[in-house]
Amino acid sequence: MATISGNLLYIAFFLYLGATIAFTVSITGKKWRNKQGEVSGNRWGTFGFLFSILGSLFSIGYFVTRWMHSGHAPVSNMFEYMTFLGIAIGFAFVIIYAIYRLDYLGLFTMPIVMLVIAYASMFPGEVAPLIPALQSHWLTIHVITVALGQGILSIGMAAGLIYLIRTLDFTKANKQTRALEFVMYCLLSLVGFIVIGSAFDAMDYEAKFTFINENGLEAEMNYTLPPLVGPNEGQLLTEGVIAPFFNAPALIVANDLNTVIWSMLTGLALYWVLRLVLRKRIGGAIQPILKGVSPQAVDEVSYRAIAIGFPVFALGGLVFAMIWAQIAWTRFWGWDPKEVWALITFLFYAAYLHLRLSKGWQGEKSAWLCVIGFGIIIFNLVFVNLVIAGLHSYAL
Repeated sequence: MATISGNLLYIAFFLYLGATIAFTVSITGKKWRNKQGEVSGNRWGTFGFLFSILGSLFSIGYFVTRWMHSGHAPVSNMFEYMTFLGIAIGFAFVIIYAIYRLDYLGLFTMPIVMLVIAYASMFPGEVAPLIPALQSHWLTIHVITVALGQGILSIGMAAGLIYLIRTLDFTKANKQTRALEFVMYCLLSLVGFIVIGSAFDAMDYEAKFTFINENGLEAEMNYTLPPLVGPNEGQLLTEGVIAPFFNAPALIVANDLNTVIWSMLTGLALYWVLRLVLRKRIGGAIQPILKGVSPQAVDEVSYRAIAIGFPVFALGGLVFAMIWAQIAWTRFWGWDPKEVWALITFLFYAAYLHLRLSKGWQGEKSAWLCVIGFGIIIFNLVFVNLVIAGLHSYAL
């Protein structure tokens, strides 16, 4: 069953790749002509939609078969959660595309789905039994609802990103174009994590440390990338590897912080390679592809996606989370880092809807908020979940 589940996920990944290619052709091939020289109908957007539907069906097949194999909902660690987040983004896209029929949205969303699934694949994917704190039906309800909410909110980010690339003037160096390039760099850092992690995994790299954890106890920590930063009071056990430049405090999960630093450095290298190849800002290189986009249409899509995703996230990330916290830890709220950032995410999107509906923040202002909101979600998933030690650290 585990093999079937994995194969279904592989098939889904390549179907999402097929959807990306089809949506690309649907945009770049609008003026293709048939053998008689007449402008022919472009059905590639429909093909992309069909591929995305099939990708969602196969990915749901992965989810169901893994659930059957493990005996619990496959959302209990980083591999499972990030994979399901990718599935949720793809599912949300299918629903929203069926309403708005924007091929440009598929061109941006499908690569994000693949990036999230590829990112998930860098974490251990073995099926493991749940620890007692996770053995609750509220785990399934809470985590699945959060991921679905974040998936819908991600569509709002994709639409906001399209709006910004379509409307900004990249011939000028200002804070807007610099900020958008920083967004591109952050996305490339996720790619960098996959690249650098795969490279050192192929070399079977490993470095072991003894250290003092946040409870004051001696423990061991394994690194899969060269240690630029070591654990608290760490002692390197592996010979022939570089020593860290400094040690992190006990509150920080040092090997994950080390991975984040390597990802950022690799992303920076990828960004400047692209800049040298393109000889312009990345956003400016993409902009000509989006000349047929209606800014008003993508602005509407971003708002609708967040208006739908926000209550779903609020329900899963706060209401259901508090119920589960009461069952697992006998308190509704404990100011754990993950809980704090869930609250920050909730308040941010609540502020977005307030500014949009009451203050008339539409267009560029709204698009920036969509992108920043997604940045908060990713920061929570990548940095808070991995690097800061807390009650949710068991989910790694």
